[in-house]
Amino acid sequence: MIRYQQLKMPLHYTIEDVRQKIGASLHIDPKSIRNLTLLRESLDARKKPELYYVLSAAFCCDKERALLQKYKKGGLIFPYEEKKLVLPRLSEKQKGQRPVVVGSGPAGLFCCYYLAKAGLSPILIERGRDVTKRSEDVERFFETGILDPESNVQFGEGGAGTFSDGKLTTSNKDPLGYQKEILKLFVSMGADAKILYEQKPHIGTDKLIEVVKNLREEIINLGGEVLFETKVTDLIIEEDEEKRIKGVVLNGERQLLSDQVVLAIGHSARDTFSMLYEKGFFLEAKPFAVGLRIQHSQEMIDASQYGSIHAEKLAAASYKLTAQAQNGRSVFTFCMCPGGYVVNASSEAGGLCVNGMSYSDRSGENANSAVIVSVTPDDFKDRDPLAGIRFQRELEKKAYELNKGAIPIQRYEDYKMNRPTGKAGSIRVCVKGQYAFSNLRGLLPKEAEEAFLDAMGQFDKKLKGFAHPDALLSGVEARTSSPVRILRDESGQALIVKGVYPCGEGAGYAGGITSAAVDGLKTAIALLKNLGGI
Repeated sequence: MIRYQQLKMPLHYTIEDVRQKIGASLHIDPKSIRNLTLLRESLDARKKPELYYVLSAAFCCDKERALLQKYKKGGLIFPYEEKKLVLPRLSEKQKGQRPVVVGSGPAGLFCCYYLAKAGLSPILIERGRDVTKRSEDVERFFETGILDPESNVQFGEGGAGTFSDGKLTTSNKDPLGYQKEILKLFVSMGADAKILYEQKPHIGTDKLIEVVKNLREEIINLGGEVLFETKVTDLIIEEDEEKRIKGVVLNGERQLLSDQVVLAIGHSARDTFSMLYEKGFFLEAKPFAVGLRIQHSQEMIDASQYGSIHAEKLAAASYKLTAQAQNGRSVFTFCMCPGGYVVNASSEAGGLCVNGMSYSDRSGENANSAVIVSVTPDDFKDRDPLAGIRFQRELEKKAYELNKGAIPIQRYEDYKMNRPTGKAGSIRVCVKGQYAFSNLRGLLPKEAEEAFLDAMGQFDKKLKGFAHPDALLSGVEARTSSPVRILRDESGQALIVKGVYPCGEGAGYAGGITSAAVDGLKTAIALLKNLGGI
């Protein structure tokens, strides 16, 4: 096959238009172009109002070698071979193992799927409820404010990413084609095939719920087992010449024996982190970021990103902004949700945290994102590995106390002036969950608040209207990534305890749905190799 890159196409092109353009460019008959596949599509809006897509595509045709030789100096076409995943193969004796996978977020789900595909019949353990019942619990929480600490936006089938935008972007390189493999599996489970080539692929909360359900059913079809409302409360560790896992304790009662346990526990499993620390696992506090959510009119974001001519003709626009504050803090937008909602993402009584979500059509009135400021272990009061968790909890307790658990909302102008907001201005509140107007000043640590205000001015110069007086702030956004890393060795196993595989975002090795799913795949491969797979 041949890969053609830097192919410019108008906004409303068809695949046939792409075929004709390649044929004309390479002076070949378009009818000879076979198996034409889009690899990448990105929108170039740098010269508004002239907007166009830049594509990368792969195809087959006659005399490919001659074409590559003819145009090798042009830098437009290259040989292309799609990478194919080959899992380590196990003997029938080795397949007698039944690994336990703890957590059904993207890391756990995808790890479990590939273990099942390899013939191991894994057991997936999830403390929360299945995604259908979980959705009902979340909607009930949004309406009443009554929290189920085991079934909410953080806990339950699909993990925290289920009630977000379903963003699949990642900045990680993909030399082995693992990201492509993950996206293809998403598509086979019901996601739109556009995610295979979009620059910023997303699924949407409504579609992601169905994808998660389909993936679970496929795991069961392959011989896996899934246990919901089942919490791992302890680990069974054998201590001889070395520590080795022998199983897990479920709900404080039942023992489930296994020599292979994957910990894909997610970034909010604070009780599990405490248990691991008490068990002597090597943990370390890690940097993350905290801040506030901001809402703008999606119409304003579209006009700024696309220009007024195209604003109504294209999908809801997104943005990504970064700044370096004068006090040295890095500030950036995170988890940007076009046409979305701010959601109450709390999972503990007496604490409040927020997140953002969008449905697949991204048709909501507002855009929202988190504006977050970097924090490091030096910002924590203590120096132990769990200090970041306590740092988060303090912020979430302060946010909760502002409005007795309702999401605190404030106009940006009022935030700057340090005065309470009485009502919204020109931008309507778009949230999932109960809310009340408040004053958010003093919620963030002093240096983070200074950096936030500094960055808002910088962002307004990059995206006009970002610091609009009526932009709506809410908080606190404190669970941007795990505050803890569970250290693992080159074989993927936890230091000190053999047979335990820390995995995904909660273990500190991923940041988002795709990277967590990829780490789940990598962990499955590591486990298979350690069992003797070749």
